[in-house]
Amino acid sequence: MKFSLQKKTVVFVLLIAVTIACVAAAISYSSYTSTMDEKYRTTAMDLAATTASLVDADKVASYAQQTMEIYRQNPAPEFSDAQAEQAYYDQYLPIQDEYYAELYDMLQNIKRNNHDILYLYLFALDPESRTGVYLIDADGSENACPMGTWDIIYENNYAVFDNPERGFPAYITYSDFGWLCSAGSPIMNDSGEVVGYAMVDVSMSQVMQERSNFLQGLTIAVFVVTVLLTVIFIVVIRFVLVRPINQLASAASSFVSDYHTDVNNTEIVQLNIHTGDEIENLCSSIQKMEQDIGNYISNLAAVTAEKERIGAELNVATQIQADMLPSIFPAFPNHPEFDIYATMTPAKEVGGDFYDFFLTDDDHLCMVIADVSGKGVPAALFMVIAKTLLKNSAQTGLSPKQILEIVNNQLVEGNKAEMFVTAWVGILQLSTGKLVAANAGHEYPVLKKADGAFELIKDRHGFVLAGMENVRYREYEMQIDAGDVLFVYTDGVPEATNLNNEMFGTQSMLDALNSCSSSHPQHLLAAVKESIDSFVGEAQQFDDITMLALEMKSFTRRYRLNVAPSMDSLSKVAAFVEESLEQEEVPMKAIAKMNIAVDEIFSNIVNYSGATEASIVCFVQDEKVNIRFEDNGVAFDPLSREDPDTTLSAEERGIGGLGIFMVKKSMSHLFYDRRNERNMFTIQLDL
Repeated sequence: MKFSLQKKTVVFVLLIAVTIACVAAAISYSSYTSTMDEKYRTTAMDLAATTASLVDADKVASYAQQTMEIYRQNPAPEFSDAQAEQAYYDQYLPIQDEYYAELYDMLQNIKRNNHDILYLYLFALDPESRTGVYLIDADGSENACPMGTWDIIYENNYAVFDNPERGFPAYITYSDFGWLCSAGSPIMNDSGEVVGYAMVDVSMSQVMQERSNFLQGLTIAVFVVTVLLTVIFIVVIRFVLVRPINQLASAASSFVSDYHTDVNNTEIVQLNIHTGDEIENLCSSIQKMEQDIGNYISNLAAVTAEKERIGAELNVATQIQADMLPSIFPAFPNHPEFDIYATMTPAKEVGGDFYDFFLTDDDHLCMVIADVSGKGVPAALFMVIAKTLLKNSAQTGLSPKQILEIVNNQLVEGNKAEMFVTAWVGILQLSTGKLVAANAGHEYPVLKKADGAFELIKDRHGFVLAGMENVRYREYEMQIDAGDVLFVYTDGVPEATNLNNEMFGTQSMLDALNSCSSSHPQHLLAAVKESIDSFVGEAQQFDDITMLALEMKSFTRRYRLNVAPSMDSLSKVAAFVEESLEQEEVPMKAIAKMNIAVDEIFSNIVNYSGATEASIVCFVQDEKVNIRFEDNGVAFDPLSREDPDTTLSAEERGIGGLGIFMVKKSMSHLFYDRRNERNMFTIQLDL
């Protein structure tokens, strides 16, 4: 439900007016009440003091002494019948002498001369029973309190027992007798001792009625004034505020339709408001805003188109960055001795974290995980450079220490943006499990032994890459045995933050790893990411999250021979193959088959490849004999050639292809790959 500004203004003004009226009435009433109360307190105290000064203190002292001697024999008595009560009061009659009658008459005169006095009496205090005992009461009615009548002293007047000279300061109460202002003044003898108290009860019934009448009159007056002022204010507001605002609202609501019809003649342009105040300023501002909106709309289409283009380019950049990272798993199906898996979740469309893993040769796996300072496009560009340099250096056969030192100097050159990279590089020898690694300011790696839990490897950190020239790095070794798992990550994992600004932490990461029932790298990374997501909740991801895990399953001995590609090396190659396979206890029948194939393939390399370098690698894995031939000759895939038709005569089928055909028939599997400008041809025989 909507309410107009006029209605809201009326309600608001009424509320303000009523509030002010109530506050004014409350203040006036409070001031009036305080004045009257103070007046009556002063009157009561003055009457009590006057009475105390007129009585004979010595006679009052005598009355008080005799009365208290009788009273203390039976303080605060209770009576079973009227006869017992009368007997009690008869004890005090002998005390009442001629002056007692004179004193009574004097008190009666004081009471008659002051019509506000309702009760006037003298009494003495009994500190032990905390009671007051009447000495004389000027009340001429049957309700008068005879000498010896007692009454309790209320707690708020207990101070009189400790300070008798204080008396009873005036106080206002409401009782069966109506509103009373009571006060008591001490009666003191010539020695300054208090011998009793003159008590006055002044009736306030009339003043209370006057107070009520005052409040009613004040309320009516304030109400009338409030209504008049409210009506006047509403009329003024309607003409100087509501009507101009309605004009502005009407013009604004038709802006879009007017803009498309005639941009130079809209209802806003035609507004003619001259109130000389903020409304006129608002009208001018809206007219100026209309011009600005027009310019904004004109530019918005171009900006939107540019934004869409940038978004499309960012999507392409995201895909390019994802394609640069290894993403096909299992990554090395021909190497069942280990399993590796990695993920990268950028905080923006593109990120600065990256990972990489690749074989530098048949027996060495290089692993890299790094974090570029910053996020977004600048970090992604620097990431591409760093990743490329690290891989190029690693593929030349350098150690992790040398890789970091060379890449650091390369990144420092022209680094005007002063970006840097933290990186961890490890090279694993697959045949032995020996890992050589170096750390450039990166997070500690984590290792789980086959029979243990995941633990941090607190390696020595070097300086970050691209920080300064000629930094020296230290490398270290550790053994990765069968069943061990290596886990490396970027700082986005422990520094993931939830809505309470609490970080996930290294210990939570270790707990997530250890709680995973599977040692498979993919399952481990999924468990950590799930734990991070659960911790972070709805909080925004502020940093890239990158993880890599490797599980070592077994070791495979590999035998390698580097030879010159010539026919003189053929016997050496045959002897190497035979000796290597014998060490692996391969049956002689299989060795003979392999020797025939080796002779054919190596001869083809010598005669047709034009290679200047050649290598032979032998290993047995999963009951399969593998021999790989490597050479730097011209690219040639022997498997792409069609098999010769053996049903034809030699003249009809032509020269070539028969040797490879024979190898295909004798071997279980053949594989070809072109890697690092080298031909890689593998023959495989099932045992």
